[in-house]
Amino acid sequence: MQSSMKILKLYRNLLDLASTEFKVAVESGEIFYTQNKEPWKLRLYLCDASFLDIYYSVNGKYSYHWERRPEIDKIYRHDNAPHIKWKNISTFPKHFHNGSENAVLPSHISDNPEQALRDFLNFILKHILTE
Repeated sequence: MQSSMKILKLYRNLLDLASTEFKVAVESGEIFYTQNKEPWKLRLYLCDASFLDIYYSVNGKYSYHWERRPEIDKIYRHDNAPHIKWKNISTFPKHFHNGSENAVLPSHISDNPEQALRDFLNFILKHILTE
């Protein structure tokens, strides 16, 4: 239970950061829970009708997944799932899905969750403002 409380605190901190520092892009957010009432993921609803899901596990796995398929059929995701398919990526197991599941690049996202969210929301803002 202690570990799930850490994840819940992290999600609350990230939601607060996104809501205060990125008001121009983030309309709202919510924390999703498992059937066992464990915090599962944080979802941020963005101004262009897309959303960003943030997932952290107690064993250190994470993903920042920007879902844009309904609008322009693209996804962008930083994660550290150790898929053998991406073992040749220089930052393995960290990798970045750049527009689709199969367009994978090295991921240089910060290991600090707050900085990682800032970096990814800035990436999102640039895409939203230029498209």
